Amino acid sequence: MARTRKQVAQINVVPMIDVMLVLLVIFMVTAPFINPAQVELPSVGKTSQTPAKPLEIIIKESGEYLLKNRADGGESRTVTKRELAAEIAALHRALPDQPVVIAADKNVRYEEVMSTMSLLQKAQISRIGLLARPAP
Repeated sequence: MARTRKQVAQINVVPMIDVMLVLLVIFMVTAPFINPAQVELPSVGKTSQTPAKPLEIIIKESGEYLLKNRADGGESRTVTKRELAAEIAALHRALPDQPVVIAADKNVRYEEVMSTMSLLQKAQISRIGLLARPAP
């Protein structure tokens, strides 16, 4: 009875070790020639003016819009959505660098926030943000 020999599959790792050693030598030789990029960080004392206080649009759960100009003292007044565009456009002409933030109640639908943002973009306001309060 002759036994048949099974072939054993082996992986030869010597060529892989050779390739890795060549790559290691290449990286060791080229590493001293690479200069790290220099990053110029801004300094604290470069700004000459304080940032403008934002104009805040508050959207209540009841669908009511409140407009609060923090630059004038922060008293909020109720406006309709049609009046909102005209009021913000007028305030934006007076202070073009003043940012506008939207603070919506957590139960307000996101569609309402997006429509308010598109209304602001149609009024050529570029600095728009969302106001979020951290959870207690």
